[in-house]
Parts: sequence; structure tokens; C-alpha cells
Amino acid sequence: MKWLGKSLLLASVCVAAASGVCLRASRASAGEALVDAPWSQSLAVSADDPADSPSTRKSHAAASPPPLREQAGVPFQPELPPDAANEPPGIPIPSSQPSPAPGPALDRPFEGARPLAKLNDKTEQGPVAPRSADVATPAVTAAAQPGGAPSSSASAWDVEAAIEAMLGEKVAGRPIGARDWRGPRAAIGVFYLTRGFSPLWTSDGGFTLAARAAIARLDRAREDGLDLSALCIPVADRNILTPAQLAQADVALSEAIVAYAIQASGGRIEPSSISPQITAKPQVADPFTALALVAAAGDPDVVLENFNPPQKAYRDLRDKLAELRADRAPAATTFPPGPTLKIGMIDPRVAIIRTRFGLDAIADGQPSSALVYDAQIAAAVADFQRANGLTPTGLLSSSTVEALSGGASSRQEAAILASMEMWRWEPRDMGEERVEVNVPDFMLKVTQGDEVIHRARVIVGKPDTQTAIFSNQIKYLLVNPAWNVPMSIIKKEMLPKLVNDPDYLTRAGFEVTQKGDMLVVRQPPGERNALGHILFMFPNEHSIYLHDTPARGLFAAPRRAFSHGCVRVDDPMRLGELAMGGAERGWTQARLHSLVGDKERTIFLPRPLAIHIEYFTAFVDDSGALQIREDIYGHTRRVEMALGLASQG
Repeated sequence: MKWLGKSLLLASVCVAAASGVCLRASRASAGEALVDAPWSQSLAVSADDPADSPSTRKSHAAASPPPLREQAGVPFQPELPPDAANEPPGIPIPSSQPSPAPGPALDRPFEGARPLAKLNDKTEQGPVAPRSADVATPAVTAAAQPGGAPSSSASAWDVEAAIEAMLGEKVAGRPIGARDWRGPRAAIGVFYLTRGFSPLWTSDGGFTLAARAAIARLDRAREDGLDLSALCIPVADRNILTPAQLAQADVALSEAIVAYAIQASGGRIEPSSISPQITAKPQVADPFTALALVAAAGDPDVVLENFNPPQKAYRDLRDKLAELRADRAPAATTFPPGPTLKIGMIDPRVAIIRTRFGLDAIADGQPSSALVYDAQIAAAVADFQRANGLTPTGLLSSSTVEALSGGASSRQEAAILASMEMWRWEPRDMGEERVEVNVPDFMLKVTQGDEVIHRARVIVGKPDTQTAIFSNQIKYLLVNPAWNVPMSIIKKEMLPKLVNDPDYLTRAGFEVTQKGDMLVVRQPPGERNALGHILFMFPNEHSIYLHDTPARGLFAAPRRAFSHGCVRVDDPMRLGELAMGGAERGWTQARLHSLVGDKERTIFLPRPLAIHIEYFTAFVDDSGALQIREDIYGHTRRVEMALGLASQG
């Protein structure tokens, strides 16, 4: 195959495979999967080809200029911006990776900077830094060309043929979930093209050490809840007989690496497809950059692992998933059929329940009164129900029996995997100091690093007026806020009451004015104000905020989904004190209380405070125990279905 003259053909095949995607070496235009993410730095490559010989070019003089290749004797190394290691949201750069060679400033996609060198265009050049020794790539030599000596390595012709076969192949399954796989495949083709189709992972009839490390990580993808079953992951210790097979294995490994990076960074599911109320934006890895980072790494295993969420809460769930899978069989308990049990009922299954929960066993020969379903048993059952996402009634219902019989483990696993997937939607850098609200847990926490310094109960939106899921920054507080009633509440709740009681709004303390055809309803500051005494402002498209409430008795309810979407906070003055920096900055709860009155006051935070409104029905608590909460909005169930973990019935 005349590979030096095939670059235009490759580009056309890539374009066809990507359904109109323009394949330029600028990754900002390499397909819809090339997502704007912190690790999406452009990677400059050299357009020079000093190893090209006149005899090799002769038959292609009428074709396009030669494609981008390695410089003679200098393997390809993606150059990273000098400040890449200082960008918290990005993938960490392994310490073994050499520093980039000096050169012109590199472009950043989606910021209006110049693109990389175009295919078949030698007008733009960039420095090429040496690769890590562990990922040494064989140079394209005369021995790999027609007329040369036989080689046990794949030639550039073999790799180009494997790329073309990949682009023309139909894939069964969904390698990256709902996202289109054609764009990432096109990016893989561009990456190989920029390095003259030299192999990445194979040499001398087998895989390099770096390739074996990458394969070991890919083989453990299930530990992170990832699914690479739609792709063929090569076997690391397999002897590959022909150069063509080596090339196919090389490209197949690159495919699996790109799919892993996209899945691990949150590319399988578009959050808004689960609910329009979820506007979290996962930072999905760019396929070109991901492949370059793994190829350049001294330890590809570490780089691949780092595409997963870095948060401790994610790692805790991953550990619980491993424990659950290891302990699944012994957890089951067999129960004979019977009615729902409640306190006072006598049933032979009571003995089984006592054994299951480690309560005092019933000795043989005990009277039937010892088989009473008592308050101690009911409390143990309620604890089990609460930990497994069931309503904690304390009754031995059919659903509780199913869970005790082993069905709970599969439901728990699905809930864990769904929550791990939703962790991929969170910012990689959530802020050293931050506020997190877990909607299904009805709890707020203030965190410094991994240490929780404050917790508070919250009230969230009802299922028909849901609290949105997103991240933002608290920028200022309003003390003594006035409430401008949203038109949706006026229409749905207030106007029907006005029909029977025209003075309803006045008696309730609302100020009513009319602007044109619009009815404007405002509740002035005061004890009866629905926002209470303090409001935490982070302007957003959902008009969702944290605030105080005069209805503080509702915090005693175990299921606190009562609001129109905003989050009502218990002990809001303590949260205000922390948000303002505490006593060190002159702000205490006493000072905030002293501002309470009838005049609205705006207080800007010393620095914005990150806030994340989250939805995790599975999480690990401070004691290391797995907790499962009710899926009040159905988000978890829909994520499970999108991942193929639950039926839609």
C-alpha cells in the first residue's frame, strides 16, 4: 500500500466515517466527541519529514505533500502547555514525563487560537520532545518499506491499513454509551496520521511494557463500573505472528484506551437526557489528547485511572462495590413464605430474623411466645430497610423479605454504579472549601478538603417542583430578604385562593401591585417571609437558592421534599458565619443576628464559595457504612436504565 500518498484518502475515509466531520489536525474540529474539557489542550507536532527520501516520493509526486511524521530518530511526544500541571481540573501529568521542549506557545481549543497543522500541509511546525523510554515507538525505516528486509514489527503501511479497516468497521454495541463513536475513531486516525502511521504499542512481534500496563488497567475497567465489552481488548501476553496482526492489535488497543478515557470522564450519558433539571456539565476527555497522554506516560495505568473522578466519595463507592461483589453470596437469607409481620405477631420466621441480625437466638423447646415479632426485631428490620433504600416501617413486608433473601445486593450494586456515574458529572476540582447538598439525603455539608466541618438538614423540592442539580458559586448573602413571588406560584396557588377570598394576599402580608396585565406579588422582610432571615445567592438559570424558612418544624420530618425547588436550610446563621469566613474575618452568628430587621441588606462574601447540588442515592457515610436513599425524583433509576443495569418495565 502506497502509504505516503494515502493521506488524502485517509482524510476522506475519516470524513465519511465521521459523517461530515472535517478531519484536520485541529482537534477542535475532529468530531462532536472532541469535548471542551480542561485536559483538552492542543498537541503540536512537527510537519517536517527529514527521513523521507526522493526515491520514496517519486511515485507520489503528483499526489499531495507527505503526511506529518516523526522527525528522524525522534519519536513523537505531545507537547503540553507549561502550566498544564497547575490546572486543577486537568488530568495529572505523570512525574516521569519529560518537560516539553521550548517552542512557540501552544493553542488551546475553543478559545479562538490557531489550529494545528492541517493534514498534508507543511506550513506549520512545532517542536517534538523525546518520548518516555517505556513507550518507545519504532521509527519507520527502509526495512519496513517495500523492498526492505522482512520485519517483525508493523510497518506504517500495515498501520494505515488497520486504521482504514477500523474506520470502515461497524461496531456492535455502544463503546461510549449514547455518544457517537465515529468522532473518536476519526480522532484516532488523525493521531496516527500525525505520527506517520508508526505503531504506538507494538514492537518485535508483541506489546511494549507500556502497552501491557495499559491493558492491565483496561482489564480492570469493571472495578470502576465501566463497560468495554463492545470493543476487543488485546491479550497482553499473546504472540502476534504477522505485521498486519500487530497493526490491528495496535489500533484496537488505542480504541480501547480512548473509549476508557471517555467513559471514565463521564462521556457515556448526557446528564440532561436524564432530566432537564440536571445541568451538570461533565468534563469529558478529548480523544486525541487522551490517547496522546496515555502514549506519552511513563505509567499508562496511572494516567488511565486518573480519568476517573478524583473525589474521595467516588473512591469510597468503588471500594464498597468491590466489597459487595466479593460478599454477595453469603449475604442471602432464605425465608419460607408468609404474611407481612408487624409487632405482636407470632411466626416461625422470627427465629430466622434473629439469626440474620445477630439478635439473641431462640433455644429449641421455647414456647411459641418466644417467636413474637417484637419491638427489638422491628427496629433491626427498620435499620435494614433504611440502609437499603426501603421505607423504614419495621414491617417484614414482601419487599423486605426479597432484600433479605439476596435481592438487595443487585439493587445496591445498581445504585452504587449509578451514583459512581453521576460523580463523573461533578467538576474535577470542586473547591477546597465548598458546600454540598445531597438532595435524596436531605442534607447539606460544608467541607474543607475531605473534612466535613458542618452539617445541616435541608428541605428540597417536591417531585413535581424538583430542585435542580448543578454547580455554582455563592457570591453574596441577603439578610432580611424580600420575596418576589414567582408567576408560577401566583397562578397555581394564589389565584385559586383569591377566587373564594379576595383579601387572602393582604391578610397574609403580601404587597400586591399590577404592572400592565401582570400581577406582582411581593412579601416584605419579616418573620412571616417565606425566605426567612437570610438568603444565599448564587445567580443561576434555575432561580434556585439556599435560604432560611419560618416553617422550621418541617426539618423534623424524615422525608423533607416540601419546597418549590429552592433549598431551605436548618441553622442558616451558622452556614452564613462559615460562608463569610467566621470570626477570623469578623463574622459570627451573633453579628448576623444583629442585622435582622425590616431592611434588606446585601453582604458580599470575601471570596466566592463553591456550591454543588448533587443527587446521590448511594454513598458511604463517615463510619464507612454504605447508605442507600430513596430515589425521590427517579434520576437514579433512569441512569441505571441508560447504563443497562435495569429494565424499563
